Amino acid sequence: MVDAANRRQAALAAPFLRSVELIREHIVAGEFPYTLPIFAASHFRIDFTLPITFFVGENGSGKSTLLEAIAVQSGFSRGGGARDHRIAAPGDETLHRALRLGWKLKVGAGVFFRAESFFNLASYLDAVGSRRYGDRDLNQMSHGEAFLGFFKHRFETDERTIFLLDEPEAALSPTRQMAFLTLLHQWHRSGRAQAIIATHSPVILAYPHATILSLDGGEVHEIAYQATEHYRTYRAFLADPERYLRHLLDDSEDA
Repeated sequence: MVDAANRRQAALAAPFLRSVELIREHIVAGEFPYTLPIFAASHFRIDFTLPITFFVGENGSGKSTLLEAIAVQSGFSRGGGARDHRIAAPGDETLHRALRLGWKLKVGAGVFFRAESFFNLASYLDAVGSRRYGDRDLNQMSHGEAFLGFFKHRFETDERTIFLLDEPEAALSPTRQMAFLTLLHQWHRSGRAQAIIATHSPVILAYPHATILSLDGGEVHEIAYQATEHYRTYRAFLADPERYLRHLLDDSEDA
């Protein structure tokens, strides 16, 4: 009986969203975002095998656009928040209709987080009288406090939860990014949380129990942490900042 219960529990564990696929018949050729190399490829499909997945890529690679489309197709408002928050925001209106999501288990709880619209979300929650984030309104906290408080609160229930996070490092200091790693590990170990995160942070990307998917080069491909541009660039710069600064701040033309 115990083994059977454990097997059932494992079968219902994260990741809940197992795949994302682009339906070619639904694309609008020649229009954004289908002009991006990642969506112009002959076949686009992502399979999620671990509870934590990172999207990386240069600005304009499509990672935030893809994450937003997954969120909207999953029932979240484009402006972010939980499924019961309706916050308008500009964005692509077509990609989510061209995606097919493959769920092992469609979960009801979750959060779509957008760094650039978090102020609007915090204002919305404060306006409707939410006091579930402590004794202060979110907009009375620092951005870092509000970000982490919001994420922690959304994991305080026993519900299975999906987190779709776009650049959560935007208002987190390096120290708070490390605190976020602790939160990620709690999600991972619980078996009841899945996180898909678009990020540029080499600190967050260092989380070891995750898949890193790069959207650079016109196709989705798994990449090792040490091979990411984020890791290599930051490591090289911090190893010899003077050499980079001599090149970047060359004053020879002003001499």
